[in-house]
Amino acid sequence: MHAPSAPCIAAVILFGIPACSSSSSSVEPADSTAASDGAVDDSLDIDGSFDGASEVTALDAGDAAAHDAAPADAPSETLRFAFVGCNRLQSKDATAANPSTANVAQLQRTFDEIAALDPKPSVFFLAGDLVLGLTDAPTLKAQLEAWKPLWEASSAKAAGIRLIALPGNHEAETKDASGTEVPYDGAEATWLAAMAPYIAGSNGPTAGGADGLATDQSRLTYSFDIGATHFVVLDTDPMGTAGGTVPVKWIHADLAAARAAGAKHIFALGHKPAYPAPAAPTDGFTDATTRDAFWSALESVHAEAMLAAHNHLWFSTQPHTGSTWQIVAGNGGSKLEKGVTGADAYYGFTVVDVAATTVTLTSYGRALPVAGYAAAAPATETPTTVRAKLDLTVK
Repeated sequence: MHAPSAPCIAAVILFGIPACSSSSSSVEPADSTAASDGAVDDSLDIDGSFDGASEVTALDAGDAAAHDAAPADAPSETLRFAFVGCNRLQSKDATAANPSTANVAQLQRTFDEIAALDPKPSVFFLAGDLVLGLTDAPTLKAQLEAWKPLWEASSAKAAGIRLIALPGNHEAETKDASGTEVPYDGAEATWLAAMAPYIAGSNGPTAGGADGLATDQSRLTYSFDIGATHFVVLDTDPMGTAGGTVPVKWIHADLAAARAAGAKHIFALGHKPAYPAPAAPTDGFTDATTRDAFWSALESVHAEAMLAAHNHLWFSTQPHTGSTWQIVAGNGGSKLEKGVTGADAYYGFTVVDVAATTVTLTSYGRALPVAGYAAAAPATETPTTVRAKLDLTVK
């Protein structure tokens, strides 16, 4: 692993918030540590303007069902989307006054800042652990129902940005008698019912099949296209498993079909990362054989990246130099992992700009509030800056 680079010093104003400024752009090396913010181009306009036109192609996925239509408007050769995960509170900080169990101060700050981007993202992915959960189905339902008004009243929703939400382990699992976190009966149905407006597909694998799934995963793991960009949304904690896994055979068929049908860019999104960050070394996929088969499927179609959360920090790595990236953006507002300090300790969101021949990623971040991770803090106290920038373009 590489040591983190020095923090940003200079700042300029971008879309109303400061951003680190430098005269040249920097690409992180393979297998990098948590958020490094080397030299950064201070322009946000990375081939990212939208004209409102939508170009969607349904693809034949062979063994997988046809890909669903795009959930947001974007022309085929320019697309901007944002993502982050892990905003839920610690159990000791949850109160009756906040039934959503979200870190509301950080969540609303992120909503406001993605709404202020120019151009705005077409889509905002929330990659799990929106609520505290890790409980029973009725409690999970109450928390999710309390969470939804936060988005519906947000500036990001008002700006026309489409939300796509993925379940995390806190929405999918509970603790058994030994204290082990395991998926439980009722969690998937609760998520599907409560979060239906924020699910963008239904073409995923059903019960049984080549992957031997215990339940119907067709609206939990699925794929869709925006123009020439293919997205695979993953439930990484399906019922009938120990968690930290995905249906590899379905994914392989889906990705191969997408490339065969002309997809130019491919992204996978799931809550748990295939490769955990060093600060949480055992907190990713639980089985190395599944992980390696999944990663091989991504690399076989030259996918740009897997985008994940779960580890409470920002981390980027290329498991194999020159190939598919993994980005962990679990810095949405949950208490950060122990040992994440200094310039690496920040909340924020990540933006991906897809053009015809280039893919660029930018991590935006702000320092933790002085009064505590869930405290409100004005932008003057914790300004948002560019913390990392990567070239994800498949060479």
